[in-house]
Amino acid sequence: MNWLLMLEQVLNGFQLGLLLFLLAAGLTLVFGIMDMINLAHGSLYMMGAYFCATFTGWTGSFLIGAVLTLPAVFLLGIVVEVIALRSLYARDHLDQVLATFGLILFFNEATRLIWGPIGLSIPLPAFLNQTVEIIPGAPYPTFRLAIIVVGCLVAALLYYIVSKTRLGMLIRAGASNREMIGALGINIKLLFTLVFGLGAALAGLAGLMAGPILSVEIGMGESILILTLVVIVIGGIGSIKGAFIAAIIVGLIDTVGRSFLPEILRLILSDDSAATAAPAISSMLIYLLMALVLAIKPQGLFPPKGVGR
Repeated sequence: MNWLLMLEQVLNGFQLGLLLFLLAAGLTLVFGIMDMINLAHGSLYMMGAYFCATFTGWTGSFLIGAVLTLPAVFLLGIVVEVIALRSLYARDHLDQVLATFGLILFFNEATRLIWGPIGLSIPLPAFLNQTVEIIPGAPYPTFRLAIIVVGCLVAALLYYIVSKTRLGMLIRAGASNREMIGALGINIKLLFTLVFGLGAALAGLAGLMAGPILSVEIGMGESILILTLVVIVIGGIGSIKGAFIAAIIVGLIDTVGRSFLPEILRLILSDDSAATAAPAISSMLIYLLMALVLAIKPQGLFPPKGVGR
């Protein structure tokens, strides 16, 4: 049973890591290319969950709701970039932090006005709301397994887009020297808008997949945004590969630590003390890893080639 529990928690760690990757991939592209600190990225994650809950309620189908959510969050990201963020590119990071923090408050209050203060739920179809045996005697929730599969497919697609396509070439060039690609006649404003919309869609995808597991509630994106920023720092700003590997590491540390540290701590502490200390130590391990990476490789484990900042 211990090995089966370990397998389940490792899969849970992968699932959390892939959700973090979807958030971190969009945020690291925005930061790496546009040099833009967007604290409101977690709000786009929240809006993805609320949009999916609404569309699912309207259509009666989670799959249709998910399909409608992605373009909706993509368009919302474009609107936010054009109206609120485009004028901030030339400003320093403190101005960007203050402005995007204001966007967090705006989205929270707008959500309260539209959907009310009570959280929503996203019902799953029957074929996703069951378990599947990964190996004999090891059932695992189908929806969590679907999150792992979708996350891996999106990671592979992003890697292909960034590494093999013309858009990816422009993204990599923009991360290295955006002034140069602007001088070569590339519409840098349009590129920035598309990258921001892509990042918003990825955040919305993470939100709609997290919604059926967690409660869809106001402010749900703020706590996960902290872990997302840690992932970006560990992996390297602007690096899809770094975001993926760092997200998996952080997801495994957090999930496995919270599951097995209580048993270890009970050897030296009381049950109540062990249950209280284990989550805190798991979080501390993540930040200690970040501090260690910053001390050894300040640019992250896998910084993009040619990026010096």
